[in-house]
Amino acid sequence: MQEFDYVVVGGGSAGCVIASRLTEDPGVSVCLLEAGGPDSSVMVRAPLGFAAGAPIGLNTARYHTVPQAGLNGRLGFQPRGKVMGGSSSINAMVYIRGHRSDFDHWASLGNPGWDYASVLPLFKRSENSESVQDAEYRGQGGPLNICHLRSPSVLNEAFLAACEVSGVARTPDPNGAQQDGAWHSQVTQIHGERCNTARAFITPHLGRRNLTVITQAQVSKIDTKNGRATGVQFTVGKEKRTVLARKEIVLSAGAYGSPQLLMLSGIGRSADLAPLGIPVVRDLPGVGLNLQDHVNTTLIWRSSRKDAVMGLSLAGVWKIIQAIFEWRSQRTGLITSNAAEAGAFFRTQPHVHAPDIELQLVRGIVDDHNRKTHLGHGYSLHVTLVRPKSRGQVTLASTDPAQGLKIDPRYFSHPEDMVTLVSGTRRALQIMNAAPLAPFRGALMFPVDADDPADIERLIRRYGDTEYHPCGTCKMGPSTDAMAVVDAQLRVHGISGLRVADASVMPTLTTGNTNAATIMIGEKCADLIRAA
Repeated sequence: MQEFDYVVVGGGSAGCVIASRLTEDPGVSVCLLEAGGPDSSVMVRAPLGFAAGAPIGLNTARYHTVPQAGLNGRLGFQPRGKVMGGSSSINAMVYIRGHRSDFDHWASLGNPGWDYASVLPLFKRSENSESVQDAEYRGQGGPLNICHLRSPSVLNEAFLAACEVSGVARTPDPNGAQQDGAWHSQVTQIHGERCNTARAFITPHLGRRNLTVITQAQVSKIDTKNGRATGVQFTVGKEKRTVLARKEIVLSAGAYGSPQLLMLSGIGRSADLAPLGIPVVRDLPGVGLNLQDHVNTTLIWRSSRKDAVMGLSLAGVWKIIQAIFEWRSQRTGLITSNAAEAGAFFRTQPHVHAPDIELQLVRGIVDDHNRKTHLGHGYSLHVTLVRPKSRGQVTLASTDPAQGLKIDPRYFSHPEDMVTLVSGTRRALQIMNAAPLAPFRGALMFPVDADDPADIERLIRRYGDTEYHPCGTCKMGPSTDAMAVVDAQLRVHGISGLRVADASVMPTLTTGNTNAATIMIGEKCADLIRAA
């Protein structure tokens, strides 16, 4: 058995940050365990590679939900990154921090130090902002490169113009002073390649003697003794191994992986663990509960503008072949696209304190997570409910860590969610039917009456689905909160030497894409450990 000062479970968006920051001190040793393999594949480095890779399970854990009553009994597809960099290696690279009120709300729930003023320096420390120069809000010189796309579609400008004529003005920076408005996507890319957290935080430091990275490590249990976490059991291939932690263990296995490992280790609701024969180490009822996710409406239009959109045709295939050669030689062109090239935030009601809808324009036809293909060309719009009130849960399907979970987001179990998303979709249709998009607009693939809320609801229940932003299953909060799993220092309640740091600790969802906030949580965790 090897022994380290710290063991980090999960080489994803937060775990890579934590391992990198801790090993800046040469007197500290860290072991980073990742269930997937290295991020060396061209399908990771080439930005558009994710569009082909995730649907077929490349570098991906292919979770599914249980049947969702709110989606006509459909099973939702829930891909999560299983590779160095985690979901930052398979996502659409959109960099959105969230609204300042999100973090002030976290602090108000009994989590001091998580307000916007406190976390803003952590966002800035991580990033090197090529796209926006703003000393008050944006960082320079950090390892995570943020930029605008090198070869954007002309469709984006038409979309932004459509937003403007529909009353949604442009914002110079949705990560700056004002989130409301329409924008060109800021992406985690560098020199025309994906800049995931492995590339940003780990790869440059693999030569550090105090950093040990073990990939293909399937973790099965956190060992505890007398109320303290002491080591991690895992397998590499068929070899069973254990690493010990002199100081602390940090779970950064994600909104599904972290609660799963806690439960497999006897930390969770005793009523759920006992039937599976798992000895209860700590009865923590909140483990796996409080699951939140961004649910969306998917709207798809046909288009004859092959210069602006992607599609399946002989011309489209030839375009991709040419784009591959351009990317290999120049790191420009279609392969540098993140597909989701532009977006907008707006409020469905004037009294709402922050935007409650996010639009994401996609440069192609995306039906059922890109798993259903259609001949021809087109573009899509995701209309996302960014602060849902519905709450779900994650429970164990088996004591085998490789057998997956029962994931139940309970989409639309709170009635206000459907009301808000229908309202947001109506306005989105007005935007997409505005004059600036007329040169690009063909037939709506799944027709809907924009003036009929009941018809919009029908469309949502038939075609809506996740925006891939699960969180909340190891809720951060004080011990007086019966649902809380970790405290404001990310320490698991009742177990010493064990923290959780990833999207699972978010008490509530952020307004927009969650990867940036998860990276910030990694920065915060490293600071908390160093200050302990």
